[in-house]
Amino acid sequence: MAARTLKDMADASLQVLTAMITPAVLISGAGTLLMSTSSRLGRVTDRVRHLTARFKVLVTPEGQLEPLAREEKRMIVQQLPKLARRSRMIVRAMTALYLAVALLVLTSILIGSAALLDRPPGPAPVLLAIAGAASLAYGALLLSFETRLSARTTREEMQFLVGLGEHYAGLYTERDGKEVARHDSGI
Repeated sequence: MAARTLKDMADASLQVLTAMITPAVLISGAGTLLMSTSSRLGRVTDRVRHLTARFKVLVTPEGQLEPLAREEKRMIVQQLPKLARRSRMIVRAMTALYLAVALLVLTSILIGSAALLDRPPGPAPVLLAIAGAASLAYGALLLSFETRLSARTTREEMQFLVGLGEHYAGLYTERDGKEVARHDSGI
């Protein structure tokens, strides 16, 4: 009879460990998302700093003489609110992901505590796990929306660069297979 009790205890322990590992898998996924999200926030911050520095150059007398300076300033002014929005989305996503980690860790703690106290865990771990998974899903959705916004701002900047390239290409003409600078006289 004692052997049966040890086997039952081993089975129960295995079930408890299995139940505790399930949230750990989600915690690992949330951790991976948090690392990439933190990197995304850094890139947005760097981009804002770069655009700010570039704008400061464009408003100087020398910067105003640069080709398409007005258009570039307009593009920068249009991008800054989108970068602010991206930053807010990333911060919300990180908050949701940290909340997911906390809820899932609490789920594991409750499952383990219930087993140690030899009591049924009740509905709390299931509710916490559902809330943690929902928070993880919300964070992932926010990151998806932020990615689309990032792609849109990149497209807008590429359009500006195409226009700038066309401007510079228009400054040259081909003669005998060689590019020759055009003069402002309309050649």
